[in-house]
Amino acid sequence: MPISARYVLMASMDVDPDKDAIFNEVYDQEHVPYLLEVPGVLSVTRATAEPLAMMLGGERREMPFEGPRYTAIYEIESPDVVLSPEWAAAVERGRWPSEVRPYTRNRQHKLFKVS
Repeated sequence: MPISARYVLMASMDVDPDKDAIFNEVYDQEHVPYLLEVPGVLSVTRATAEPLAMMLGGERREMPFEGPRYTAIYEIESPDVVLSPEWAAAVERGRWPSEVRPYTRNRQHKLFKVS
């Protein structure tokens, strides 16, 4: 599906292996639904990194994975969305702040303007 928003926020991170199950449960059942209630958040898509081999210059190339394992892609109306009181409240709701966030690491947040 094509991106329809003007901006995309990508939030990437790793999680301690023994917290993987609760990370995915809370992300899917609480964190994403809460953030979808924030005005200006249009969609959220989660992705998990996988190994990659591809053809480049006529030969197969193995692409070593570097970076966080998990990424959430937020389609948002503007950069102001993530500065809003609604966003600030949503990211502190549920079990995320106490049962998940402390076990995440290698966190990266990137904002892209869609051309």
